Amino acid sequence: MAHNEELSEFLRGRRAALRPEVELTGRRVKGLRREELASLAGVSVDYYTRLEQGRPISPSEAVLDAIASALRLDDAERAYLHTVARRTPTRRRVAPKAQSVRPGLLALIEQLGDAPAFVLGRRTDVLASNRMARLLMADFPAMPARERNAVRWLTLDEGARSLFAADWCQVASDMAGVLRMDAARHPDDPRTATATRC
Repeated sequence: MAHNEELSEFLRGRRAALRPEVELTGRRVKGLRREELASLAGVSVDYYTRLEQGRPISPSEAVLDAIASALRLDDAERAYLHTVARRTPTRRRVAPKAQSVRPGLLALIEQLGDAPAFVLGRRTDVLASNRMARLLMADFPAMPARERNAVRWLTLDEGARSLFAADWCQVASDMAGVLRMDAARHPDDPRTATATRC
């Protein structure tokens, strides 16, 4: 069974950091007990225990908000709790599927005539480009596979800097934003970290 270690560590750490309103002598548990936190959040002890163990369950927004309130989380911690609770634990890494472009889309970008167009895939990989994009920007199909990446091209190719001139910073910033969104959607993708490396 897969476990969500981030959620487990976060919940245990935050619970341990809380202090009971009344200190009891002889208390052996640091912070609140699971039973006390479950009671404050209005969930069963069993359910909270399974969450804290990182079991693959999907708590509702209301349950997460109740737990966040019981743990006295600030806004950033609350947002983090929601993020890690929604993350699906993976058992093993699966090789990414090969990216492809539908024939209809290829035909469409070729019909754009004088307008340069290209199709981006995961990690801003350039999957296809029309004739004008190959003439004006770069001949992506002629590049080695690992170099066919829009962010890589924008940051490393002097021709890209010359092409966009004064707008280069904005274009590069926008493209880096696209790469960041892809990384957020696919946090376990090992190739995302190397998308712009030389």
